[in-house]
Amino acid sequence: MGPFPELETERLLLREIVNDDADALFRIFGDAEHMKWFGSEPLTSIDEAQTLIAAFAGWRGLPSPGVRWGLELKAPKALVGTCGLFAWNRAWRKCTLGYELAPEATGKGLMREALETVIAWGLREMALNRIEALVHEKNLPSLALLDGLGFVLEGRLREVGYWGGRHHDLLQYSLLASDWGQRRAAEAKR
Repeated sequence: MGPFPELETERLLLREIVNDDADALFRIFGDAEHMKWFGSEPLTSIDEAQTLIAAFAGWRGLPSPGVRWGLELKAPKALVGTCGLFAWNRAWRKCTLGYELAPEATGKGLMREALETVIAWGLREMALNRIEALVHEKNLPSLALLDGLGFVLEGRLREVGYWGGRHHDLLQYSLLASDWGQRRAAEAKR
């Protein structure tokens, strides 16, 4: 995939996640209450956070690669979350979107700011036509975020996820390049 694609927004630097981020990732991914809709068990140690960092780095070398950015506040400088595009199917020009934010960073528009930049990058640099997202129906902030970005609800995937000792239904959302273009054109007219 080439060198890591650093991106920048007004308040964030979207950068590669490195071993020095293990403590911050553990704080985010180890918070069981905050991660209850994420789709995996919360981390229980710094070693697991380091394994997660290696996994994110490994995505770039997969046959269906992906990119996971660390969301670093410019001021005060701090890692507050991650987001990424993964499971890239080049032939079909589609991938999956994933993201999470530290509890103290929620409700400030940071993830929307990051995802607008990541989506635009994916459509341009990966030549994507479709970006998919799976979200738990009780994850209301995530559902609102996707709706605000122009994602369309396509349906329910019954018991597709398994974490916390039980199966979970997830809602399938998608964003097409044409949806994004129409949204941008409408915003430009305002």
